[in-house]
Amino acid sequence: MSAVPREVADESGRMTIWEHLAELRSRLIKSILAVAVGGVMGWILYPTVLSLLLGPYRQIKPDAQLFVTDPIELFTVRLQVSAYIGIAFAMPVILWQLWRFVTPALYPHEKRYAIPFVASSLLLFAFGAALAYWSLTPALEFLLGLGGDNVGEIFTQEKYLTLTTYMMLAFGAGFEAPVLLVALQMIGVLKPGQLLRFWRMAIVIIAIVAAVITPSGDPITMMALVTPMVLLYFGSIGIGALFHWRKGRKQSQVAGAAAP
Repeated sequence: MSAVPREVADESGRMTIWEHLAELRSRLIKSILAVAVGGVMGWILYPTVLSLLLGPYRQIKPDAQLFVTDPIELFTVRLQVSAYIGIAFAMPVILWQLWRFVTPALYPHEKRYAIPFVASSLLLFAFGAALAYWSLTPALEFLLGLGGDNVGEIFTQEKYLTLTTYMMLAFGAGFEAPVLLVALQMIGVLKPGQLLRFWRMAIVIIAIVAAVITPSGDPITMMALVTPMVLLYFGSIGIGALFHWRKGRKQSQVAGAAAP
């Protein structure tokens, strides 16, 4: 089964199930290749990234070092972190391929939102990851303080890097929720009024999600994630309301122009 260019698959714009599968395979292959290239770059940049991720720990202890308990760990952890970096580098390509795959299901006026969709997704993910990085230092101070002065710590490379990367991924993924909410409002699945009436339950759900996806589970990290997510929730309602207001005004103008 060969890939079928979407633009020429059918003059009516419809595609068969096999053409959809061929299109999906083509988009997946491009995304996987982008992740592979990003992973190679991540392997090369690993020492720099490791030094960067150690930053929050070294703000507490300037001479902090990580340790390994297994020689294989040096390879597996580097491979794991390189994969995460590869996904981060490939994210623009992945989002673009995703958008191109769903574009045929959209109306022409909806397709113009491709660049804002991809750009806002990347910016929010980067903002969430940056916030996670910033919150690591107070979170580590809180966690280390629980043991008191009679308890020392030895962090392994695997445990520390798993904590930091999962934190950044969790924050980045959590900050993608407003993009989804805005998209659902634009296609009519949700209304701004429904989301506004749902705000109390939404805050409870955000708090539960934050407790689940943050690997440390400490209150500082949870508040660092819950607070901006609540603000983004209301921000997405505002954007959805503005979109529907502009849409209604445009429809009124068209109806007024068509009236005798």
